Amino acid sequence: MEDLYYLDECGFSPTLPTGYTWARTGTRVVVNREDTKNRRGNVLGALNDTGPRPELVWTTVEGKIDAEMVLDFVCTHIARLPGGADSLGALSGVQRHRPCAIVLDNASIHHTQLFKGRREERADIGVHLFYLPPRSPELNRIECVWRSVKYQDTPVRAYTSTPELHTAIDTALTRRAATMTPHATQIPRAA
Repeated sequence: MEDLYYLDECGFSPTLPTGYTWARTGTRVVVNREDTKNRRGNVLGALNDTGPRPELVWTTVEGKIDAEMVLDFVCTHIARLPGGADSLGALSGVQRHRPCAIVLDNASIHHTQLFKGRREERADIGVHLFYLPPRSPELNRIECVWRSVKYQDTPVRAYTSTPELHTAIDTALTRRAATMTPHATQIPRAA
């Protein structure tokens, strides 16, 4: 049996999308809008819902996410190597307790030489990559988590500081991880 992780990146703006709102008839609704320049909260996350209890792992990063960050995230949070990406290939005989497959979209950082070039080293520790077809985000299950966090789990819609935004993201993801239930495809297996 293999673990299946759905990996993706998500950006959070200081002014989050407003899914809906209400007001008295004749009253105009005003939503605060914060400047987004260099203030986005970027999250790199993975969802494993193949076991009896779904697992959501993430890290909030400052600035732009690059291939080196993705590789280090895979090695640290999914493969759980003691030294992260730096120890990839250096630890002979180290392997995950269960092999895993990582489902990725076709973002350019997932196709860089740095990320794809270490395929043999990842395979040695039991981590394999699987790329989704182009333009098919609906196949990546973590997209539902991002949507829920943006539209439902963050009640404040505008954040005046970057640390405040990062705290709200971490709080929402922690709450979402605690309330997750197994995916519907797991129901027949449990019966």
